[in-house]
Amino acid sequence: MNVKTAPKQSKPGKSPRESCYDKSYFDKWYRDPGHRISTAASTLRKAAMAVGVAEFFLGRKVRQVLDVGCGEGQWQPALMSLRPGLHYTGIDSSEYAIRRFGKTRNLRKGSFGNLPALRSTYDLIICSDCLYYIEDAELIAGLQILVAHLEGIAFLEVYPSEIALEGDTSGMVPRPLAFYRKLFRNVGLISCGPHCYAPLHLHEEVTPAERGWL
Repeated sequence: MNVKTAPKQSKPGKSPRESCYDKSYFDKWYRDPGHRISTAASTLRKAAMAVGVAEFFLGRKVRQVLDVGCGEGQWQPALMSLRPGLHYTGIDSSEYAIRRFGKTRNLRKGSFGNLPALRSTYDLIICSDCLYYIEDAELIAGLQILVAHLEGIAFLEVYPSEIALEGDTSGMVPRPLAFYRKLFRNVGLISCGPHCYAPLHLHEEVTPAERGWL
């Protein structure tokens, strides 16, 4: 299976965690037909699936959504079209994205290693196309914090090193499937759908037939 991923490019003198992605980066990897790794339609399909899984296990509509590593907040319009009344918060390290979409899409400056103050809980937490660019220590610490604030389902998009990735993979941290299995299990998550994971308090709601590789 080939999967397109956007490279995370850092400015000189800055670590990947502190990288700032400008307009040209998002123009190339999210709008240029020759390079883009997603479209509005593909984002909407992901959003519809993630919302559906979360609502299935919660037994109610999704109301609070947190999107970490959100970029320009591409998920926000998709989610609002599905559930106009939900509250969306996006977190990203890009100064450009915060300046351009901060007010209109409720984006806040931050990263996995430097999360801003969070609400008590979220019905859906999204980490799309970002986990495999984060160093191990930061990933583990940040995920533990996010799971502590997870009421419903986490959409954690990961592609282990066993998968052949298409596109520029510079800046990626290669990790085998076994790493993610152990990490997610250690923080109390079980898989319950495509890139979807349930926290401890929902484990009994996920039948053995619905569970994936965790």
